[in-house]
Amino acid sequence: MEKHKIILDCDPGHDDAVAMLLAWGNPGIELLGVTTVAGNQTLEKVTHNARAVARVGNMRGIPIAAGAHRPLIGPQVIPAEIHGDSGMDGPQLPQPDPTDQRLDPRHAVTLMADLVLAEEPNTVTIVATGAQTNLALFARMYPELVERVRGITFMGGGHHTGNMTPAAEFNILADPEAAAVVLEERWPVTMVGLDVTHKVLAVPERMAQLHAVGTDVATFIAELVEFFGAAYRRERRSPGPPLHDPLAVAAIADPGVLRTIAAPIAVETTGRHTRGQTVVDLRNTWGAQAGGADPSALGLADSTGQPGEDTPGYGTGGAHHRVAVDVDTDRFFHLLTHALGRIGNTNFREPRP
Repeated sequence: MEKHKIILDCDPGHDDAVAMLLAWGNPGIELLGVTTVAGNQTLEKVTHNARAVARVGNMRGIPIAAGAHRPLIGPQVIPAEIHGDSGMDGPQLPQPDPTDQRLDPRHAVTLMADLVLAEEPNTVTIVATGAQTNLALFARMYPELVERVRGITFMGGGHHTGNMTPAAEFNILADPEAAAVVLEERWPVTMVGLDVTHKVLAVPERMAQLHAVGTDVATFIAELVEFFGAAYRRERRSPGPPLHDPLAVAAIADPGVLRTIAAPIAVETTGRHTRGQTVVDLRNTWGAQAGGADPSALGLADSTGQPGEDTPGYGTGGAHHRVAVDVDTDRFFHLLTHALGRIGNTNFREPRP
């Protein structure tokens, strides 16, 4: 079986940790590298967390590089009420091994470029689960490599609602200008937004599935998600925490997890009340204005704007953008528990000689 080669650009973060271990444990993914970006906490903290998670999973030979320490414009906004002072509060994190989980001296953007160049064209997907600052810098610093990337899959945005403001989701609001740059490039982009991540809640039934795996790694993830869930119940009144970031990885591991449609996406960067909003043109308004196809002939099931099951998209304007609109929750949690089971016990809580 041919593996999907990915670079994971993240800001650990509880759900980023789950995403890392899903990528590491899934047999259909080859994790080429992990890059970090300021987001859920400062760059220093999220980079430490990434290395600690690599220790939990006994990830060896995977380069980890730190990237942008702030957005392209403006100060960093940190959601400490959700992820805590460390960015990954909850169970005690192990210390990264100075050899196996050493920090790569390259900047994250340089590492991305080196990894993309080392593989055949159109074989590497970049999965972004934080602010897209590193991706925007990559596109500007290495424009000749944009078309060499197989695609971008990012967790962020949503076409119905936000979670930081009524309009904006955190990862996009953390650096709207960067997200706008990424969406304006010609690489294929898939948005895994709140519309689907809020359907993969770690409610008690799902937590029982995590505990049932029975390994120290799965127990660690369950403890991490339990802290995350307490914050969500307190701050967002949610019955369970949404596992946002691992869903973006799952979309690569098993495309059947998500149903997506083709639709143009733009990011609002100037609105007083809507800065950071992802504007999804579900009815191909922009394409129609530019002489694109009539959306009524492209598979609209009814006046609600929902696609038919086999609808390729709503028009030609967003040919390189896709938006996730539904998720197979059971399939997602099967992928996650299977990956954690494959990692097995790593004895990460025991000190190394």
